[in-house]
Amino acid sequence: MNKTALRVGNATHASRIYEILRRDIVNGCFQAGEKIAINALKERYCVGLSPLREALNKLAAYGLLTQENQRGFRIPRLDRSELDDIAQMRRKLECMALEQAIRYGDAEWESELLAAAHRLRRANGEDVEHWEHTHGRFHQTLVASCGSAWLLRFIEQLHDQFDRYRRLAPENSSIREVLDAQHDELVELALKRDIKAASLLLENHIMLSHQVALGSCRS
Repeated sequence: MNKTALRVGNATHASRIYEILRRDIVNGCFQAGEKIAINALKERYCVGLSPLREALNKLAAYGLLTQENQRGFRIPRLDRSELDDIAQMRRKLECMALEQAIRYGDAEWESELLAAAHRLRRANGEDVEHWEHTHGRFHQTLVASCGSAWLLRFIEQLHDQFDRYRRLAPENSSIREVLDAQHDELVELALKRDIKAASLLLENHIMLSHQVALGSCRS
């Protein structure tokens, strides 16, 4: 194998392990504050040292790992003030994106939004991992037509940071029922092009989810 092929292979492996680790960190497969044992990760994910380090460095830059000078990596601790800050930024950026999505969204966006909502309804009662994936896709689709790639990137990063808290929090079935109903309400308001009502509902949706996520900071 030549050097160019080796670099391409390492990059492919790094991208793959990055996505797997990103998912596992957000899903709470590691303890908050846990030190990452690189040799253990090599065995767990069957990956070489070079692509693994590349993925870990990328995750640290993304904010899902803390890099310690000469001491490797650690899962970030849970912090109430950080969660509050994340939720506040979600309210600001997602409401901005939704307003723009409603203004610029075309018939294709409407169709994709209806389909995403249908898949989310069908995912209720299925395994948690499938529901989480479908739920994430719904929220991405809701703001997808906002016209700003950077805004969507920031929102995606905030969702990952927020979900790390939410998925470690105890289940709150009463709030969950309200949140599930709000998904359909958001679609209805978006299709009616009611920017003000949709933005207010999305803000309330994030605040309720924040209330659930706070449970992860009380343990």
